[in-house]
Amino acid sequence: MNSLELTPEIESIARRVVWFEPPSQAISDPKRFLAYVMTYGDDADMRQIRQFMSDAELLETLEQAPAGIFDPRSWAYWNLRLGRYPTPPMPERHITAAGR
Repeated sequence: MNSLELTPEIESIARRVVWFEPPSQAISDPKRFLAYVMTYGDDADMRQIRQFMSDAELLETLEQAPAGIFDPRSWAYWNLRLGRYPTPPMPERHITAAGR
């Protein structure tokens, strides 16, 4: 997957969709950043992102999506949009008990 350059447009998107960390940190993990944009971004955000990222890279984001970012609606939309049908289950966090 290509890395993203911190352009003014990407910085603006990062500030809105990953508001809790600096934009340079947000884009340092492109798959995680794309998952946030695919979930919380709007059409204008995705038009900007798609100038840098291909459908194959968006699909890779779905295939290796971090747990806890996508909501059910966004998960269903992007899987259908990128041709993953039937939609696979959303990524899940697996927590084990300490010391076991």
